[in-house]
Amino acid sequence: MAKKSNKKIFVLDTSVLLFDHGAIFSFKTNDVAIPITVLEELDNFKVGNDTKNYQAREIIRTLDKLSEKGLNDWVSLGKGKGKLRVVMANLVNGRDAEAIYGHGKNDHKIINSAITLADTNKDREVVLVTKDINLRLKAKGIGLLSEDYETGKVKDVEKFSEGFPVIENIDSKIITELYKKGSIPADKVLSDSKTANGYYILKNGESESVMTRYNKTLDLIERVEKKYVYNVKPRNAEQTFAVDALTNPDVKLVCLQGVAGTGKTLLALASALEQRNLYNQIILARPIIPLSNRDIGFLPGSAEDKISPYMQPLWDNLKFIKSQFKPGERKHKILDDMEEAGELSITALAFIRGRSLSNVMFIIDEAQNLSPHEVKTIITRAGEGTKVVFTGDIKQIDTPYMDEESNGLTYLIDRLKGHELFAHIKLEKGERSELANLANELL
Repeated sequence: MAKKSNKKIFVLDTSVLLFDHGAIFSFKTNDVAIPITVLEELDNFKVGNDTKNYQAREIIRTLDKLSEKGLNDWVSLGKGKGKLRVVMANLVNGRDAEAIYGHGKNDHKIINSAITLADTNKDREVVLVTKDINLRLKAKGIGLLSEDYETGKVKDVEKFSEGFPVIENIDSKIITELYKKGSIPADKVLSDSKTANGYYILKNGESESVMTRYNKTLDLIERVEKKYVYNVKPRNAEQTFAVDALTNPDVKLVCLQGVAGTGKTLLALASALEQRNLYNQIILARPIIPLSNRDIGFLPGSAEDKISPYMQPLWDNLKFIKSQFKPGERKHKILDDMEEAGELSITALAFIRGRSLSNVMFIIDEAQNLSPHEVKTIITRAGEGTKVVFTGDIKQIDTPYMDEESNGLTYLIDRLKGHELFAHIKLEKGERSELANLANELL
């Protein structure tokens, strides 16, 4: 039997290229193959304003640049990389996904392309790479190696379930000093493992406690005070920490993670309104995840009519804040005036693409449904004076090709936690209602 080569051949499914248009360059010196059926599917995705349409156009452009000498034979992906080719199904040993799973489905044609490579390259390990769990199972069921696309995945997601640290047995004098002076040298409390903008509760038994934040720039532990934001009062310590991060001018990027009803979006919006004089505009946006993954184009009405149902949760938060004031009150009128002037905008995230956002408070809801590439794209749009806030729950992902390890929210927290410009707060205690808390805990 011929000895297997150390270089593998990775066959990429359409889902991988729509997730990351640069995926072909992510396999080191191994070779990459793209089934011709994938090219057909990319052609169907190239038109539109959604992220998947952008990804399709980008990979098509990349393949076009690489195709000067054709793609029916192996072409170099560049220095330190492997080679690329487009492959077709040409079965040689009888294994046939279409005969087993049914004819006419593109997934089965893609499997057959990988089988062709595996059967004609006995000295190479051929692996089908796909974000589609069911396609992976079908490939394995027919004896083909298959795996998820691992680039950008965060392995230790359990650490995101941890709340803020509570440091016990703190000397009463330290707590008194914090209340008196507002800050103390961090070395009095924290060891070497300090996290920039990390939040801590310092306790001396049951009687004394203080909420604090670590200021890495000054190497200080600073007391965090509970404060109202546009008449919304934090109801617990974690909400107090969230408001502190949202209103801290030195923190330019905030991530609020937590289950439904913990107040993520409400606190972000209320904090933005409290700081309205610092920004030219407040924008709330969320990605649109259509029912059954159908494009919203099939819905009746104008573009505004189509997206309105998806934006309703954001409007609900705004209505709640408005309800704190009577129609004739000044703060109620301010909100009406901001809406009318376009200084307060609620929109679909797709409508933000291509814009450069300066002096804006930009709040992105349901960020767990974004890919790492989308999160990066959003942040790179931030101009001078802009603050970006992501809110979401990594356990409530609505897109079929992402999970807790591969979504943009997880990726963001993993890559940026500990940076002076970034703060991450995990909200755990539901404040929406007793019924909502019951559902989160027991259902």
